[in-house]
Amino acid sequence: MNKRGFASDNFSGVLPEVLEAINEANQGHVMAYGGDHYTASAIEKFKQLFGENIDVYFAFNGTGANVIGLSVLTQSYHSILCPATAHIQVDECGAPDKFTGCKVIPIDTPNGKLTPELIKPQLHGFGFEHHSQPKVISITQCTELGTVYTPEEVKAICDLAHKHDMYVHMDGARLANAVVSLDVDVKEITTNAGIDVLSFGGTKNGMMLGEAVVFFNPELSKNAKYIRKQSMQLCSKMRYIGAQFDAMLTNELWLKTARHANAMAKLLKDEVEKIPQVTITQEVQTNGIWALIPKDKIEKLQEEYFFWIWDEHAGEVRWLCSFDTTQEDILGFVELLKNELSAN
Repeated sequence: MNKRGFASDNFSGVLPEVLEAINEANQGHVMAYGGDHYTASAIEKFKQLFGENIDVYFAFNGTGANVIGLSVLTQSYHSILCPATAHIQVDECGAPDKFTGCKVIPIDTPNGKLTPELIKPQLHGFGFEHHSQPKVISITQCTELGTVYTPEEVKAICDLAHKHDMYVHMDGARLANAVVSLDVDVKEITTNAGIDVLSFGGTKNGMMLGEAVVFFNPELSKNAKYIRKQSMQLCSKMRYIGAQFDAMLTNELWLKTARHANAMAKLLKDEVEKIPQVTITQEVQTNGIWALIPKDKIEKLQEEYFFWIWDEHAGEVRWLCSFDTTQEDILGFVELLKNELSAN
């Protein structure tokens, strides 16, 4: 039997509602490459979420979605500013650099969040031909450290970017967890805040595969379909991605799953905070916990409930909860943690 753990929300399975949607879509013949009614229905639901004046392009995975969005916004002489912890900087094997040709500039942050004050020192060299031209600010919501940007914080970054004729890209692989944490309408941290392009996550939130690239200004996306094809992200049998998103965006399923994952993370936080040898290093706002634990206990704990080490030298680990994390998972892990830490 596959062991359950806290490594990633990528480790979990697929929502029953999503599997049912895939099965229902698996009937007969429909137009390929997005010309089907499942894709059309999903796109209509995206418009209900974000507003009518958007364009939506489905992709296979998060790296592909980020590459499409960033490629549309840039030329090879541009630069992309992002937090040093950003997925496009740390975990995408240089794909954004390769496909855009841009210089990706990481900015150190204490909590995974950019601020205008952190960004401004990088806003120079405009019009100077020897300098990569700053063009995109990329933020992640929620961040790779589980923290969230408020609507006001997102708007401040967008205002700064637009003042300098720049764009803002949001990596929303875990956007649902941020929306639930903030308890806001998703438009407040995207459409209304001034985001230009969003990578909307599906896989980490219970889909089998599939992400969406949302353009909030259709003028920007006129070449997106060509870039998606060149990026090898155009799915021929797109009905299976469309059907999944259609299910996720029906009756707010995408928020229900995130609400559960966040609640499980809060329960885990509340329990491990009672253990003196555990130090939580980031504010727990979504479905992840970053903590320091004795390094010599990590390997034994991983044998029963696998999780990733975030900082090997410091003994900092990451525990992520997902839509199928249970209270029993939490309490079982906490009991094991207590026992290991009390052992000589």
